[in-house]
Order: sequence, then structure tokens, then C-alpha cells
Amino acid sequence: MVSFAGRAVDLARLAEQLRQVSDSGRGAAIALTGRRRVGKSRLVQEFANQAGVPYLLFQATSGRHQAAERADFVDAIRQSGFPRADLVRGVRPGDWNQALRALATALPEDRPSVVVIDEVPWLVAQDRGFEGALQTVWDQHLSTRPVLLILIGSDLSVMEALQTYGRPFYGRAARMTLHPLNPHDVGTMTGLDPSNAIDAYLITGGYPEIVRAWHPGMTRKDYLRASVSDPLSPLLAAGELSMLGEFPEPTHARQALEAIGAGETTFSTIASHVGGGAAVPAGSLSPALATLIDKRVITFDLPLSTKRDTRNKRYRVADHYLRFWLAFLRRGIAEAERGRGDLVLNRIERSWSAWRGRAVEPLVRESLERMLPNDRWPDTEAVGGWWNRQNRPELDLIGADRRPAREIHFVGSVKWLGRPFDRRDLDALIRAVVAVPGADENTPLVAVSRDGFESGLALTSQWTPADLVAAWAPR
Repeated sequence: MVSFAGRAVDLARLAEQLRQVSDSGRGAAIALTGRRRVGKSRLVQEFANQAGVPYLLFQATSGRHQAAERADFVDAIRQSGFPRADLVRGVRPGDWNQALRALATALPEDRPSVVVIDEVPWLVAQDRGFEGALQTVWDQHLSTRPVLLILIGSDLSVMEALQTYGRPFYGRAARMTLHPLNPHDVGTMTGLDPSNAIDAYLITGGYPEIVRAWHPGMTRKDYLRASVSDPLSPLLAAGELSMLGEFPEPTHARQALEAIGAGETTFSTIASHVGGGAAVPAGSLSPALATLIDKRVITFDLPLSTKRDTRNKRYRVADHYLRFWLAFLRRGIAEAERGRGDLVLNRIERSWSAWRGRAVEPLVRESLERMLPNDRWPDTEAVGGWWNRQNRPELDLIGADRRPAREIHFVGSVKWLGRPFDRRDLDALIRAVVAVPGADENTPLVAVSRDGFESGLALTSQWTPADLVAAWAPR
């Protein structure tokens, strides 16, 4: 079996929920969410294999006829190995209430079991009665049995909506989000040193199936050359499958995502890109961006300072892998299919240094937020950036007490372009710091550098790739 790395914490959480079910003799439900291809189904399969209890795994099919879906669900119950599964033989459910009651009939009463229903958003979309039936049967039957019910969905907005006030299953399921592997996990799996592990993370996004193809000892260029030479490689295929799964039609949302992936960051430039030069109306673009944000596909950053500025948004792709795929691989699939992966690799190499320098900034800020507060910065809980409308100046790092800030604790720079942070970089930072509302010439200065620091610089804190990767290590 392929190594199942980086999920010990997630497996332990599920195991603890099952232990509580076993101790109490009553049911518990978990709504497991996460981006497509992050490994949700693989995680629960591994958990079920390890749990040592009877289990059922059912995966819905998009667009399937409701009656066929329910029939397959009952058939899965019969084949589950539940000790009372024979009691549902011959059941032909006319609705989800009957199908779920069949599940309750088959479940063991004297020992714990696990039931997994995968792709719940598809069931909700296909049958409006599913949610109500689930709530009714859970309250009347399933919750009284020692069963751990795991509901899985990749559409984050739908999974969150299922748990909002007024929806039938509200308050009945604990929420668990499965994230991609983090930079520390990626470094462990690939055997790379911290700076190269961060490169690997920016390319793979921490998606397990993509990281597993990065064999220990491979350089970045080796991995990319092998991946773009194979049209079926996970690096090429996963992005296309994700896009087709979430945005099968060429809507404004998909066009806006492609624009942001191509490097557009402001509302006006995204509107111009989507409109093909003539800006698409705000009434069309705003709902598209809201959809992308609800799905956690994109996010936006605001300048962090003591002067609130909610109109100066900068949009970016939230998923590190998808950002790389949109920038370099989306249009390279056809080239790879005709045996010209070399063209894709050359395109990546020409732009790699500049692209990486921008792509790493959100990861640096997130890593610092995991480190802080600490003894040196005991009150720093927010790390962001700052810019004005003209992006002159633009500061990579702002440390503050909160968002929006009441106090600025430090101002800093990220240097990731292949040379040490030196006196010129420090001088530029000193000149720019006074532009930040809440900062002045006495504000502490910090820096993060991929390639070290010139000695003797007046920096209050200096962070390296090793520090960033260590921030993600298990605690």
C-alpha cells in the first residue's frame, strides 16, 4: 500500500470520536470537508481499516437518478458485513427516509460501527428530501446506536450551509476540515531541505497524490521534467479534474478564477480580463467572485495597518497547487499530450523565480502567524502586508495585534530571489516604513530570506526557510 504520511493527527481525531461513541453507546456525526483531491476519501478508508469495527462506505454519484442512488445505498448496506444486514434484503426504498431506516435496522446495537456517506452535496442537489430524512432518522434511530456517521463533501459552501441555523441537520454534526499536507509534511515525504521543501509545497500544494510522485532525491527540475512529460501525471491531471468538478461550464466564476491565476489581483483588472478587454459589469463579476470565495477557491488580502482600508483588495488563488497549475500548466496540457513537455518546462523556468517570489509571500505570513505570539513578539497575532493604491511602496510583512490593527509591532520584507538580504534591502525597508499608518522610524524591522542575510544588519528578527518549515511541525 502507498505510504499514508502526514495524517496522524487527523486519524487520531477520528479515533477519539469513535472511542467516545463506544464509551457512550450513542451515535456521533462528523461533517468532513476539504478541497477536492485533498484525500478525504482515502483518510476515512484508512481510518475504517484501522478501526477494527464493522463499517459502510457509500459514495454518491453526481447526476444519478434518485431511485438508483437509494437502491445502491441499500445494496451497500447488504454487503457491508453489518451483523443484521440480512434484515434489509428485498428492501426497495421509495425515499431517503426509508433508505436511512434500512441503515438503522442493519446497524449493530452492541458494538460500535462506522458509516461514511461520501459526496453529500450531490445527494442534497439531487433530492431535496435528503436533509430532512437524515435529520429525522438520525434523531429517532441512528443517534441511539453506537455509530460514528461521517458525512463527506468537497463543496465547502454546501457543507457549511448544511450546518447553518434553520437547516434540518443543524447542530447535529461536528465539523472537521481536512487540509492539504503542510510544508513540514512535504519536506518529510520528499526528503528535501527546508528551502526546497517550500518550493515543492508551492508546486504541489501539499496534495498527497501529487506529493507522492516527488520521489526522494528528486530536484525541482527533475520532478517538473518527469511530470510535464506525462499527460497523465498527477501534477497535470489533478488541476484539470478539480476545475471540471467545480466549474464544468465557462461561467464568469471560472473566467475570473483563470484571470486571478494568470496574475490579475484587482477588481478592475480581473473585470477587464474576463470581459476580453472591455470590463465585464460589476453586477456580473461581484457574484462570480463571491462564489469563488464561498468555495474557498480564492481569497483576498487587505492592507494591514491602523488605518482600515476595505476597498483596496488584492485577490489571489487560495490553493497553492491550483495557483501553480493555472499559471503554468493549464495551457500546457495540450503540449504535453503531443510530446512537447519541454515547452512547458521552459516556460516554467523562465518565470519561476519571479512567480515564486510572489507566491511564497502568503505562505510566509501564514507560517509566521503559526510561530507568533512568542517571547520576542508576545502580543503579535496578525501578520499581513501593506500597500497603497499605486503599490508604491508595498511592504511584504506587517506584524500587528489584530485585524484591523490597533498597534503595529513590526514591518518587514521577504527576499526570495536567490541572493541574501543585504544592506540595500534594509535601506529600502527603512525608507518605506514611514508610509505605513501606525508605523514610524522607531518601528522594529524584520526580514525573511531564502538565502540568508548579510552580517551586521539592524534587524530585530531574521527568519529562514528552516524557521518557516518548523512552524508546521507537530506540537
